[in-house]
Amino acid sequence: MANHLDLEEQEQLDQLKHFWNTWGTLISALALLIFGSVAAWNGYQYWQNRQAIQAAALFDAVDVAARAGDQARMEQAFGDLRASYAGTTQTAQAGLMLAKSMLDVGNIKGASEALTWVAEKASDDGYKALARLRLSSVLMDQKELDDALKQVSGSFSAEFEAVVADRKGDILILQGKQEQAVAEYNRAFKAFDDRVEYRRLVEVKLNALGVRPQGADVTAG
Repeated sequence: MANHLDLEEQEQLDQLKHFWNTWGTLISALALLIFGSVAAWNGYQYWQNRQAIQAAALFDAVDVAARAGDQARMEQAFGDLRASYAGTTQTAQAGLMLAKSMLDVGNIKGASEALTWVAEKASDDGYKALARLRLSSVLMDQKELDDALKQVSGSFSAEFEAVVADRKGDILILQGKQEQAVAEYNRAFKAFDDRVEYRRLVEVKLNALGVRPQGADVTAG
């Protein structure tokens, strides 16, 4: 009986050896690949978290400097963010904050530069869109209407469609292009939810141009 069991065990061992000789190298390679991938992913996650923490610290520095009205410290912290953490959301937020602070003190050039960086370099499309809209407003105030219109041309995500059309209408009016402006205002009016107060403002603009908004409700008199 014992001999029978020994033979069975030996056969199983032989089969295991044969299997390992055939597939062992591949299994080892796959195991190394899996473990290597896991290690790389964990390393990447650690790097991302570390980047976010360090970027957040610099963003806090921008925020504190903004509250104190310290333009120099804001610019320095934003410069550090751009240099080391350009792809983080904190850098885009800091750029928008810096631009607002600069506009408040009349530093148009500095504000435009900060907004341009966010519009072109930010990793988040939403922040890019906000920067383009704000930059278009700055350029409008400077009477640089062609450049202002360029900022709101091109593609925007759906949530910005209405406000972008409204801004185009404002610029086109200043350029004396009333017919095109009306078309943009109508586009904005349709895109805004009817519960949004901004929609009423667009309607007022159209009424001032002697136009009834397309799709507006008719109120019985």
